[in-house]
Amino acid sequence: MTPEELQKLAQDIKQWGLELGFDQVGICDTDLTSEEPRLQAWLNQGYHGDMEYMSRHGLLRTRPQELHPGTLRVISVRVDYLPPEASLAKTLRQPHKAYISRYALGRDYHKVLRQRLKSLGDRIEQACGVGNSRPFVDSAPLLERPLAAKAGLGWVGKHSLILHRDAGSFFFLGELLVALPLPVDQPLAAECGHCVACMTICPTGAIVEPYTVDARRCISYLTIEHAGAIPEALRPLLGNRIYGCDDCQLICPWNRYARVTALDDFQPRQALHSPDLLTLWSWDESRFLRETEGSAIRRIGHQRWQRNLAVALGNAPYSTAIITALTASQADASPLVREHIDWALAQQHHKREQSTRFLKTERLIRCIDKGMPDHA
Repeated sequence: MTPEELQKLAQDIKQWGLELGFDQVGICDTDLTSEEPRLQAWLNQGYHGDMEYMSRHGLLRTRPQELHPGTLRVISVRVDYLPPEASLAKTLRQPHKAYISRYALGRDYHKVLRQRLKSLGDRIEQACGVGNSRPFVDSAPLLERPLAAKAGLGWVGKHSLILHRDAGSFFFLGELLVALPLPVDQPLAAECGHCVACMTICPTGAIVEPYTVDARRCISYLTIEHAGAIPEALRPLLGNRIYGCDDCQLICPWNRYARVTALDDFQPRQALHSPDLLTLWSWDESRFLRETEGSAIRRIGHQRWQRNLAVALGNAPYSTAIITALTASQADASPLVREHIDWALAQQHHKREQSTRFLKTERLIRCIDKGMPDHA
């Protein structure tokens, strides 16, 4: 194809992408060699935690052309996912309710984006006769954020997420690897400036330095990727976050420009939209699987779901209903869940004792104020 034909094809690809429901489409080359030292240093620090697949694939993540031989360009796409009634910070202020990361309230984004990327690849092949494209949605050893930055979809923020001045960061990314020498887009200048709001707001201090996240302390990692016990020192810091965390995005000034999704797939499911912790705790495994069918949440399984809920119930204000519900589940719980139930019950009993001491002190103060003896 001539340079003119490739330029026209690139323009058509972007238009087709918009027609398929993508909110932005960019194109970049496959050169990520500048990312290799950063990735290796991150792995050497052990910041990937239990995500063994991160170290197993190593620097392959920086080499799309090795992941899919013949690749010349990466088509990077953005899909906004913020629902119109996200109840963002509101749920965090209600400790008896469960906070679920906004990206997981609707349908599993992997399936939604992958199908659209496949359709885009088919359309490209029909137009120019060149196939050999391959779609990826957070499903292969590929550094999607640096690729998105190279393709002009935004810049990497200090929380390591992609930011765009007109769209914030509440969006998914996907990639289509193609064997076409398409013209590439220009990266955007980073505009975080001196702002460190995302670093200071992180409940567990997981953003250890600008652009570097220690997954072992990240609530999203702890509640989703981590299969074992949540470190006891970090449990109180999780609050009511039972699946993921959005704090670093909620505080980001650029997210005042975040766009509401136009896709029905990402509308919140009623059962997951700001539910009561005790309601979710009452779900048995079959109910959990039914309510999370087609959702990204389902992949953590019922055991981790209960583990996360137990921590949140321990962090909730003292409640006899919580103590009753946790106690009733002890006998049949797995060892992992039982450990977290025991911790949560200890937290609740401690709060009850504090509440009792507080009430006695208040009663004494009232009696003294009235000049009456205290017969408590």
